[in-house]
Order: sequence, then structure tokens, then C-alpha cells
Amino acid sequence: MENKFAFSQIRFWCVNDAGTAPFAFTTTIVAMFFDLNVPIPSKPGPISKKGKEKQAAPAFSPAEIGSLETKIDLLVHLGYTVIAFTQTVHKKVDSKTHVNVLDAVLGQLKSRAGIVYLKRLNIILDEDSEKGFGLINANIPLCNGYDLISLVPTTHATLSLACLTHTLPSPLTAHIISLPLTLPRLPYHLKHTLIRTALKNGAVFEINYVGALGGENDPLLVDANAAENGSSAKRNWWASAREVVRVTKGKGVIVSSGVVSEGDFRAPRDIANLLTILGLPQDAAHDASTRIPKSLVIRAGMCHWL
Repeated sequence: MENKFAFSQIRFWCVNDAGTAPFAFTTTIVAMFFDLNVPIPSKPGPISKKGKEKQAAPAFSPAEIGSLETKIDLLVHLGYTVIAFTQTVHKKVDSKTHVNVLDAVLGQLKSRAGIVYLKRLNIILDEDSEKGFGLINANIPLCNGYDLISLVPTTHATLSLACLTHTLPSPLTAHIISLPLTLPRLPYHLKHTLIRTALKNGAVFEINYVGALGGENDPLLVDANAAENGSSAKRNWWASAREVVRVTKGKGVIVSSGVVSEGDFRAPRDIANLLTILGLPQDAAHDASTRIPKSLVIRAGMCHWL
């Protein structure tokens, strides 16, 4: 029988620190697995004198960087080769105050052969976001500092905006729609027309497996009422995740960790088994951490794969 997880040769095109000519390197790996949601703790930067000026990038202590290095080592050990670090903001991106904290973090991480780091901006949308949440042309330079943009809609209006408008191809395309699966119930009905439109535009729907374990969610999500912790959250996750699989018919679904505590990380094939319980066929469950996120990263313009 042909080995489904055959070796693949991948070429990455990168730009050096000086911003000059791109260079390429090639790596050969087995079954490239993706985790596109490793939250970075929210840290306020130094307060400016005027209060509303853009803050300096916050400093991460050696202990905080060491903790993140431990998580990366565990993810690599489990078999992940592409890791996206997530910075989450609530309501909107304000160019006057927003600071990309991921640049500072990635600059302090040690490089690992064959491992790719990505930067993801995650925006929690609520009623205050319905009039706009910062994905405007004036903020293109700011958003260009991230490799992926994701939205967490918590109202029907913001879900409609996410699916119908912000998944359209543009420099500000929202690549990922991450639903609040651990809430007592989804705050909206997942209409087939909305979901099909988002999928047609190339977006994906994300299932974070931390909820299935009853693990700790990103505190910023919890504070914004976009996630809950505890045993009831675990029950909520299973019901809502099954609904996502039903409405999408398993198409355009990716699985990420969303893990805060390193003890909640799981190996890709364990997570694939978990997804089959939700009703995904085995091949679709495997694709949710391999082929689908790989296609997403290609569309986001991060890498040229040969």
C-alpha cells in the first residue's frame, strides 16, 4: 500500500533582515503538521505620558521566553513543523495604540531547523465592533506585520461581516474564522449561506481542541466573553464543534490548539482521532492539521511551495 504520509520536499522563500533580495532554502520532511494558534500572553507596554500615544513594545522576561521555548520544544516533539503565535485584541485594531508584540517575541526565540514560525493577529468582535474593527486601508502597513488575520465573531452581525465582507481577497483578508465554541451556546445560528460564502472566498473555520479537553483558554478570550473554562465549557465545545462540522460538511475546517497550559498539547494523530468523533471522515480529520492549513498559508502569501 502506498504510504499516505510520504516525504515531501518544500522550498521556502524568505527575505533577510536587511530587507534585500530574497533567498530560498529547501527542506525535506514527513507530513507537515500545523498548529496555527499558540496564544502569546497579553502584556501592556509602558504607559505614554499622553495616554493615547502608541506604546513601546512590551518586554518579555527570560522566564516568559523560556516558558514559550518549552512549549515549542513540546510541539516539535509531538510532530508540528509550522507554528503560528497569536496576538489577540478585543473590539478593534487601533493604529494609534496597537503594538505588534510578536516581533519582539520572535526576535528572542532560538531558531530550529525545519520549523517555521508565523505571526497571527486575532480580533474578538462584539457589538462595539459592528461599526468597524480596524481592517481598513489606513491600517494595511500595521496588518502587514502579521502573516495571518483571524476573527472571533460573537454576534450575528459580526459573523455576517466576517463571512460576507472580510473573507474577500484583499490586503486585509481575514483568513480564519474562529468560533466561540466553549460558550453555553453559539451566539448565532450558523446559516449555510454565510458559511458557504466564507468557504468560497477561501476562508477556513477553526476548531481549537483545547475546549475538548476542558483546558484553559486564552485569558483575553475569557475576559471578552468569547470563551469559558471548566467542565461545562467542555460540554459546550462538543455540541458546538459538531454543529460546525455539520454545517461545513467537514470542508474548510482546520484544527489548532489554542492551548495556554503546555500540559494540554496533543499529538496531531490524537487530534485527528478526536475529530472523527465529531463526524469528520479520517482523511478530512488528517487534512484539518495538514492540507487545509497548508493551503491557507499559501493563500496568505507566506511561502512559495514547490
